[in-house]
Amino acid sequence: MTNTIKGILDTEVIFVTGSNTTEAHPVIGANIRQAWLRGAKIIVADPRRIGLVDNAEIFLQIRPGTNIALYNGMLNIIMEEGLLAEDYIKERTENFDSIRDVIKEYPAEKVAEICGIDAGELRKAAIMFAKANTAAIFYSMGVTQFANGTHGVMSLSNLALGAGKVGKDSCGINPLRGQNNVQGTCDVGVLTTVYPGYQQVANPDAKAKFEKAWGVENLSPTPGFTLTNMSDHFGEEIKVAYFMGENLLLADADVFMRREQLKKLDFLIVQDIFLTETAELADVVLPAAGFAEKDGTITNTERRVQRVRKAIEPPGSAKVDWEIISEISKRLGYVNKFSSPRQVFDEIASVTPQYGGMDYDRLEDINGLHWPCPTKDHPGTPVLHKAQFSRAGGKATFMQIHHTEPKEHPDHEYPLTLTTGRLLYHFHTRTLSGKVEGLNKKSGRSIIEINPADAQALGIVDGERIRATSRRASIETHALVTDRVGKGVVFMPFHFADGPANALTNPERDPMSLIPELKICTCRLEKL
Repeated sequence: MTNTIKGILDTEVIFVTGSNTTEAHPVIGANIRQAWLRGAKIIVADPRRIGLVDNAEIFLQIRPGTNIALYNGMLNIIMEEGLLAEDYIKERTENFDSIRDVIKEYPAEKVAEICGIDAGELRKAAIMFAKANTAAIFYSMGVTQFANGTHGVMSLSNLALGAGKVGKDSCGINPLRGQNNVQGTCDVGVLTTVYPGYQQVANPDAKAKFEKAWGVENLSPTPGFTLTNMSDHFGEEIKVAYFMGENLLLADADVFMRREQLKKLDFLIVQDIFLTETAELADVVLPAAGFAEKDGTITNTERRVQRVRKAIEPPGSAKVDWEIISEISKRLGYVNKFSSPRQVFDEIASVTPQYGGMDYDRLEDINGLHWPCPTKDHPGTPVLHKAQFSRAGGKATFMQIHHTEPKEHPDHEYPLTLTTGRLLYHFHTRTLSGKVEGLNKKSGRSIIEINPADAQALGIVDGERIRATSRRASIETHALVTDRVGKGVVFMPFHFADGPANALTNPERDPMSLIPELKICTCRLEKL
């Protein structure tokens, strides 16, 4: 997030797109509703009627896969209405003239047809967003999990910059991370292209820096495989895989194919707190400590670094993650200097510029510190880009982004469009929440939401077991007949192993991020 959770309360207009915030991020969802109670106006753009629609001034129920057209259309209206932040664009950005002609190709009527929404409502949303003194964008995987997901984020950036809503309090572009500490793991180098602090592995200076810090030679300058494409290489370049806290066999696209790929490995290691579907295939399972059983830090979705303090001891032979990694490292011939999580964090701070001014003593404050915090006397940075942007030259840039169609289109054989997401009662692949009896009473089985008109046409009754089939697989699930989804669209939560939504989803990937198109594919439904 460029801004803070606390700042939500003073936001005049909140634009939520591709995020079921109150269910997937309930703390932030609660803050958005508190802002609404204080007078904020909410705009929701989503293929599904999410909970925040009850509080929204405008609901744009777009067709899945039309995000970019929507954002370009909003910017077109802002431009045509003379509401561009002209001084801001001139002083703080570059390349706006390069996108003028692109944006002109997305008038409201054309965008309304592409997205399946009302042109008048689109105009109201764009004008409301542009005229607000403070306006913030919140998005999640309903923007990123497409084959054009990176372009979706870029087009959102164009919209925010054109309206002058970045680098100011209670504004900004605010991606909501999918799991606890995703931000922190990215910050400290758990990405294939960067060292800690987003220092590129292909940069010779960064390579030399980390060779010295770690006391090694010849670190590879070549980025590795990502989580989403490494399985393509199992049994070939990759003979051994080591998964930590990642349940590939429910979370990735086309999971039945992933299962077959995992079987090609010579050796599979899984480190987790319970025996997940992926761990069941492992040659070795390393029992790890849970969140309340270890000390350390997390970095949340607003870049706030906080201490985590152990409440109870790990059960049985479970160990905390850093100890397991250190033990394996030692057996492989590299002995690190760590004997405590404090020492691990001290190294992070020593090599990560954004964390350079942090240590455990400064993090004793329960509020933590927002990065970047480069020096010991720096107070942290709750709001990014206030003085200048982090790009060379200090200016943000506009990108030429066009709407592109999803990789699959409804046809006679697969007439319905499937989108996926989360439910309030479960977290990710239910490794933890699936063990809770009360949550399973609320939501204990796989379901697929279907519009009443589609259900009637297919003779499907609410609650009955049905078959869902895509171009990749067939699964059985239960029908939930509801008008939360529009005609021709169905929705499945991906939490459940008894009817895994991601057996159906499309593994086609964004060429830049390599994220699969998990949020849209085509399917058909059948009575059993």
